[in-house]
This record gives sequence, structure tokens and C-alpha cells, in this order.
Amino acid sequence: MAIRLKKSYRFAFRSSLLITLVSTLILLSFIWVFDLLEYWSFIVLYSVITFLVCMAILQIRVQKFIYKRIKKIYDDVTLLEGSNLTAGPITTDMRTLTEEIEKFARDKKIEIDTLKIREAYRRDFLGNVSHELKTPLFTVQGYILTLLDGAIEDKNVRKKYLQRANKGVERLIYIVKDLDLITKLEIGDLNLDYKVFDIIDLIQSVFDLLEIKASKKGIALTFDMEYDRPVWVHADQEKIRQVLTNLIVNSLKYGHKGGTTEVSVENLIKNKVIIRVTDNGEGMSKEHIPRIFERFYRVDRSGSRKEGGSGLGLSIVKHIIEAHGEKIYVESVPGVGSEFSFTLEKEKNRAPAGKAGSKELS
Repeated sequence: MAIRLKKSYRFAFRSSLLITLVSTLILLSFIWVFDLLEYWSFIVLYSVITFLVCMAILQIRVQKFIYKRIKKIYDDVTLLEGSNLTAGPITTDMRTLTEEIEKFARDKKIEIDTLKIREAYRRDFLGNVSHELKTPLFTVQGYILTLLDGAIEDKNVRKKYLQRANKGVERLIYIVKDLDLITKLEIGDLNLDYKVFDIIDLIQSVFDLLEIKASKKGIALTFDMEYDRPVWVHADQEKIRQVLTNLIVNSLKYGHKGGTTEVSVENLIKNKVIIRVTDNGEGMSKEHIPRIFERFYRVDRSGSRKEGGSGLGLSIVKHIIEAHGEKIYVESVPGVGSEFSFTLEKEKNRAPAGKAGSKELS
């Protein structure tokens, strides 16, 4: 790593001054002892020359001394980024030098800690991926092996097992597609198709899509109030549809029978709206919230798997919202419920929506 430290001549200056004073005092002693007072002018010239020569020699020597040793220290550090220490002048101010070395050590410690966190995340991620993939793989393999062992001769069994194997394959495809989407979002390879649309109408269409799923759990899908006018936003409509779908499906997954999933749209600032998805389900404790948007992370390691899904829904939500340059927030209380909210840019040339009495859309 290249390093450029502020040049300081304090060490050379002080050392040169000390040498000059000592040598001048010695010379003055000789002059006084041998009564050579006529050489006073020579003493002044001698002092100036001695100081300048000492200053130059000390500065050059100390710089080389420090440079060689500091360069060796940097060369011995295995975590360097590959570039060499510059051959420029290096400070003789040891305090400044010490501060720079301490800063370097702190930066390297942060890098090491970051690498440890990433390594832990990588292990968790690989473990989760293998777990999510092996379940449908083993399921498909089991049904196929059963058919190969002779069950294929029974038409009823054959059709039932092939249908179940097909569901396992569909789950694998679902997981792979979600992983591909997240990868594209992370590397910025997914182009967003921005357009102006009514977010209220989009929410209603998601309600309609999930109406049967919600009714099976006895959960009502509602707006917080009746919106008598559209709320126009500027975003990728299909990606926001996916965000809303994933958030509402997540609320249904952890919701209680007879509960409610409520969506509200509010003006946040002049050019922003915030969409809130609130449920009165299980909720979650604070330690889960920082990790809830990680891939395959599940609050309930057993129960949530019964509901299916790829385990990537909330991670996709976060990436889509951040790809829009927006923010997503989550608040949750165990036994009370959770609220996910995200911002969107409001279309400037449209009138804001009005609100009137309550209206349930279930």
C-alpha cells in the first residue's frame, strides 16, 4: 500500500541545533582560553555552517533510515494490497509516523473482521442453499426410484408420483429463478422498466391474486382506509408487484387464523410515498430483524418450511427496493405482529390521493 506522510524536520532541526550549540560552546572555550577574541566573526559563520550541514546530513540519513525500516515492515505484512511503499520523503516526526502505523493496523483489523464476517455468511449461505435444494431433489429422486422399482406399472400410482415429482422440480426451478434474480440485482445487471402507475390499483390486483390463499387461512386483506383517488408513483410496476406479493405472502405465512393483513399508502415527503404492510401475526424478536433480509434466513426454522417458498422472498424485496434507490424498514413485536414499509417516488404531475371512510377488500 502506498503511503505518503507529511514531511517534518523537527527531529533534524533539534538535533542540528543541539550539535551546533555544543560545538560552538567548545569553540568558544578554546577562544577564551587562548585569548583569540579577534575570531568572533568566525564563530558566527561557523555556527551557521555547522547547523546547515548537520541539518542536511541528519535529515537525509534519518529519512533513509526510516524509509528502509518502514518499507521492510510493510513488505513483511501479509495483508498488504500488493502495491509498494513510495520512494518519496518520509517524515522524521515519529509521533506522526506512529499515528500512521496505528491507523494502518486499525484498517487491517477492520478488513480481517470483515473477512471473518463474510466467511461466516458464506458458510451459512452454502449450508442454507444445500438444505433448500436437497429436500426437493431427494423428493424427486425418491418418487422416480419408486417408479423404476415397479410402481410405474400401476397407472394410478404412476400419475400421482409423477405429479409429486413435478412439484419438486417446480420448487427447484423457483429457487433457481429467485437466486438468478438476486444475483442480477446485486451486480446491477437487471434493468428496471420505470413507468407511472397507480399503486392503489396494483395493491388491489395483488389482493385479488392472493384472495384464495388468504381465505384458506382465514386472513382478511384490507386497506387501512378507502382511497377515492389514485396514487401515482414512478417505478418498475412488475418489480413492485413482486415486492407487494412477497410481503403479503410473508404476512400470510406468519399470520394467525382470523387475522388481518393491512396495507396503507401515505405521503412521506413532497416527492415520496411510503407503503406499509402490517399484520397481527406471530411477530419476531429484535435479534432476528437485522438478518431477516438475508437469503434463506428463517425466523422459524421448522414451521415456515411447511408453508413452502424459496426462502428468498424478503431478500428479493430488499434488493428490488434498493435497486430503485429507495429504503425498506421493518418493525415487529413478538405476539403482536410485524410491519414492513418501503418508499417510492411519487409522480410529480399527479394529484395526491384522497382518503375517506374505511373499506375492506378481502
